[in-house]
Amino acid sequence: MRHILFAATLAAMVLGFRLLLFRHAPDVFNAEHEDMSYGWYVPLFSLYVLWTERARIRESVGSPSLAGVALSLPFLLFGFLGARGAQVRLEIVGFAGLLVAATWAFYGRRTAARALFPAAFLLFCIPLATFLDVVTVHLRLFASSAAFALLNGFGAEVIQRGTIIGAADGSFAIDVAEPCSGLRSLFALAALTAGYAYFAQPTWTRRAILFALSVPIAIIGNVVRIMTICIVANCASKEFAMGFYHDYSGYIVFAAAIALMLLASECLNVAFRKRPKEGADDPAQSSPAPAHASAVRSRPAVLGFSAAFFVAAMLYQATTPEVVLAEAPDVHLAEIEGWTSEELGPGEAELKMLPADTRIEKRRYESEDGDWFVATVVVGGASKSSIHRPELCLPAQGWRMANPKTVEIDGVQWRTLSILSGTSPEIGFMYTFRNQAGFGTASHVSRIWRDVVDRSFLNRIDRWVMVTVNSSDPGGEALERIARLLKKKGVVK
Repeated sequence: MRHILFAATLAAMVLGFRLLLFRHAPDVFNAEHEDMSYGWYVPLFSLYVLWTERARIRESVGSPSLAGVALSLPFLLFGFLGARGAQVRLEIVGFAGLLVAATWAFYGRRTAARALFPAAFLLFCIPLATFLDVVTVHLRLFASSAAFALLNGFGAEVIQRGTIIGAADGSFAIDVAEPCSGLRSLFALAALTAGYAYFAQPTWTRRAILFALSVPIAIIGNVVRIMTICIVANCASKEFAMGFYHDYSGYIVFAAAIALMLLASECLNVAFRKRPKEGADDPAQSSPAPAHASAVRSRPAVLGFSAAFFVAAMLYQATTPEVVLAEAPDVHLAEIEGWTSEELGPGEAELKMLPADTRIEKRRYESEDGDWFVATVVVGGASKSSIHRPELCLPAQGWRMANPKTVEIDGVQWRTLSILSGTSPEIGFMYTFRNQAGFGTASHVSRIWRDVVDRSFLNRIDRWVMVTVNSSDPGGEALERIARLLKKKGVVK
């Protein structure tokens, strides 16, 4: 009876999380901007762990417990909010947590402890490339700076601007873009190391040490790869370096990183020569097993309540309507009286990095006095990655930022700052956000929280508009004048 009720619970979970399992997660794994092709193998490894541990799992079975039902409450909330707003991260956390909670409810705490690692391993399916954009830009800057320093140390004549490394004579220039930040290899190696450490190291302490070592190993490997791409571009050609070598060098560097991981594991074995007894530092062994089979009580009332609770919760989640994508705001850049203007197309990097449903308009305006400004309107799509924070993009392009402040101009909140690069003149810069419902802010944090709330409670994906301005005059009065012009033309409201 216990196994039948547990199987019914798992079937209900598949139904309740069907959009995650059959649409949202596959979409993320296939998304070019998330770069998570390794995600397909994560659930397979979790199933492999359960299969290899099946004997110990059977031995750990205890009495069902309502503690598992109590544990499930926050994960049910994560799953429900994630399903309402197509928020894959919340859905995955909810699904993984419910697997452990349901196991506890039906089979007891020791069995739940056995299921903890394979369930937690599913968290490697969480897309973090766009979520950790702050980390991404710093990894790009670190990797390019480290490669630049090493190349100079070897006598190469190269220069660096932001995340771009180029030859001093201008023969080649390589941009360490987001896919080259090393974040993907870091996550992939971390997942691989976690799986390897689980079987290769006998205690959780040693597993944690080996897992932590995957971070510097992945970063070092990425720096070496970038450095060798520059060397190949200098010695052979930029086309070969950014083509064939760029595409296939990652496999070689990743293989070297795996070798370093294996070496680190062996070093741990040498450092901890006195191996602990089997089961030491194992949460599944933290409480004694039942002395005999009769000590395990089936507790039919607990089983029945747990099954009814989980199945009802999942059936309710299954009725959640699919999230609706809001209609894009009708925002366009137009001519401004007294200014000549020229329409500019989006850059190659923007077309490559941003999702296909993102709309970009750029226009350069110039006055009779020679003052100019460039206005850009970005209308986001379904993905949150449509909108990038300037504070992350500008340093990667080699700009330094100064005098940041938030101001309100005719009821519109703007973030203003000055940007500088080398000996170039100081440029004024400002930006603001608003969605299709008219909510406006200059705070990225405020925008993200508003988006999360609208997804989770209104069952709606907001379409955000980001307006940015580059101005030849960094003064506050000039930026204020431009802000009023844009509002008069309906670009901001």
